[in-house]
Amino acid sequence: MIKDALGEAGSRMTGAIRALEDDLGAIRTGRASPAVAEKVMVDYYGTPTPLIQLATISAPEPRLLTIRPFDPASIKDIERAILSSDLGLTPSNDGKLIRLSIPPLTEERRHELVKLVKSRTEEARVSVRNVRRDVHNDMREFENEKLISEDELHRGEEDLQKVTNDFTEQINAIGERKEKEVLEV
Repeated sequence: MIKDALGEAGSRMTGAIRALEDDLGAIRTGRASPAVAEKVMVDYYGTPTPLIQLATISAPEPRLLTIRPFDPASIKDIERAILSSDLGLTPSNDGKLIRLSIPPLTEERRHELVKLVKSRTEEARVSVRNVRRDVHNDMREFENEKLISEDELHRGEEDLQKVTNDFTEQINAIGERKEKEVLEV
């Protein structure tokens, strides 16, 4: 019973870490990374669609991203979406290919990105704590329904706290690594 609850907690907390890594992958650093533009939502025939589903995104040079749409008619929609996104990049196109030149980050922009990284890591920590709270409530219900003893509840709570601490440490390490990457000149 408790092992199942702890297993569920672990898988949900792993999901929070995966979501954090996806979010942080989209935060741009000094060099070009296709992950920066993958999640830009493009209004494609009235449907918001992630850019990764509409085009091939590559980084042929350290400071350049190229976007080759599968449908050349969507190039204007893609350009519009990039301009309205929070990437802060200006696209240029030749009718078949969109080029995004990645300028070096200013010191001010680096600090803004570090704040963003910190807020995303805090959101992940909150998510992990919410999972802990849900599983803890489940364990209490088990005890109230006499499915487990009070001693088992206390052992389960301690194990749950250890799992939570492990995931929180992983989140902190991921956040610190991304902060260093953003501040790297």
